[in-house]
Amino acid sequence: MLGRVHLADEDGNRPVRLDLLVRADSVLLPHRTTPARVTGRVRIAGRADDAEAVGELEISPLARRRIHYRITFAMEGRRLTLDGWKSVSPKRPLASMTVLPYTLYEDGDRVGEGTLRFPLTTGLLPFLASFRFPRAAASPADRHLAPRWEGTPGRTEVWYTTLTDPATDSGIWLHHEVVAPSDGSGAYAHGWAAVFPKDGPVEHARFGPVPWTGHPEGFSAGGICAGPGRLAGSAGTFAWELTEQPEGPPLHTFPRWSWRRPWLPASHMLPAVRARYSGTVRHGTDELRLDGVPGAGARIYGHGNARRWAWLHADLGGGDVLEIVAAVSMRRGLDRLPPLVFLRLYRNGRTWPRRVERSAVGWAGIGRFRAVISLPEWRVEGRAGLSRIRVTVTQPPEQTLTLDYTDPDDSAAVCRNSERADAVVHLERWWGRWRQEAEWRLSGTAHAEVGDR
Repeated sequence: MLGRVHLADEDGNRPVRLDLLVRADSVLLPHRTTPARVTGRVRIAGRADDAEAVGELEISPLARRRIHYRITFAMEGRRLTLDGWKSVSPKRPLASMTVLPYTLYEDGDRVGEGTLRFPLTTGLLPFLASFRFPRAAASPADRHLAPRWEGTPGRTEVWYTTLTDPATDSGIWLHHEVVAPSDGSGAYAHGWAAVFPKDGPVEHARFGPVPWTGHPEGFSAGGICAGPGRLAGSAGTFAWELTEQPEGPPLHTFPRWSWRRPWLPASHMLPAVRARYSGTVRHGTDELRLDGVPGAGARIYGHGNARRWAWLHADLGGGDVLEIVAAVSMRRGLDRLPPLVFLRLYRNGRTWPRRVERSAVGWAGIGRFRAVISLPEWRVEGRAGLSRIRVTVTQPPEQTLTLDYTDPDDSAAVCRNSERADAVVHLERWWGRWRQEAEWRLSGTAHAEVGDR
């Protein structure tokens, strides 16, 4: 909705824009009163731009003949509440459903007033297309932790976890891997733990290899476990004991079908779009005590590492997450193509692009996504539908850890990982011209990696 506001502390009016997502726990029925939750962005030109506004909506067009909005947002360190309603009238249904008079309050005092209007010419079709029926609850994250490998030679399976401790600005990386050599020799398990302090060098320790005997719920080998709700183990001077609380639905970075049917060289997914971690991580003489710190776990299953790749996990705040994998395959023919980009932006409870294939086919000229992979900076940009995105990732050399990998065919690869990377994300939408919809700047909280041969 677009409109203007008159603030009590100044003369004149300022433009206002509201971009809102409304969720109700039941199907909307016009003859009943339906309560709903509101999240979104409130902008007052030159005074406020809060992308984490929250509130409630009472939808009662027939029973009470009104649609009541109550939204709280931040403006220059103050908390304001927008309170208003559309008074539905059968004599002027169009105007009454699209015009919202409102008042701004601060601690109960009136500090402004204005009017918002819903732009029918540009907003009606996207508004109608945005309606969704309530979905069944997402499958638990635990089901995606069970091992995929069924004894076929030439496979790699990974469970990894990355998180950021806001109290110390430290990044943590736990990597658990099963490798089934192509020559048919016994599968083995190995991995490592790493801590990325804000001040000081990166520390890490490896564990394994040990024979892989399998576990029905997740990774378990050599006293190391990564299973439902728990990660624990020790390696060298490292020891960790963490609980994991998944938040949000699964997020498939690659096409969803590729996780069920391993026809691609590899597949990548997050059992939950984000998670919270509590517990302790000891490294050397230091100990990190974590209490609900943000991060995520992820899964990989495939034939080995790519010829060249880049990866990003960015917690954007407010439950929003950006996940990117850009890679050049080892398969003949595919290895001559530019990096394929698999990008998933989980924002306001929805995932964009709606189908991940739209970002991955950019190399063929069908889409508009491309990646430039290098260090210390790499970039991804592209467009799907009416939105386009530009991502720049910086991995500081002093905060980047270099480790070697061994593929099932015994070939070598090298990754350069930083759990204290920087990222700048620009999201734009087409409204007759490209206009900025959102921007995120992460300093030392992005998780990123670049690998090659």
